[in-house]
Amino acid sequence: QVQLVESGGGLVQPGGSLRLSCAASGSMFRIYSMAWYRQAPGKQRELVARISNDGTANYGDSVEGRFTISRDNVKKTMYLQMNNLKSEDTAVYYCNTAAQIYPWGQGTQVTVSS
Repeated sequence: QVQLVESGGGLVQPGGSLRLSCAASGSMFRIYSMAWYRQAPGKQRELVARISNDGTANYGDSVEGRFTISRDNVKKTMYLQMNNLKSEDTAVYYCNTAAQIYPWGQGTQVTVSS
């Protein structure tokens, strides 16, 4: 059973930075396009950023230029560097394949507040 474990969230002031990590078990990580998602209170889960198996990245309009997605296929880990954080970035952040085929993990809470 593949597991995804997100970490790195926390409380940060507006304008601050955080780096999220997503550790995956199993041997198929390097094959799949992976993605970060987030869900704010009372809102639907939304796609934040996606990275193909060759490292091509795409971003949602709201995070373009502030967030950077990356992956290490040897470590089976994906990252999300978040800079210039805003209050509207507050959410629980999840990782999954771009097709959302793995069971969802618990996510990691990101709170941006002064």
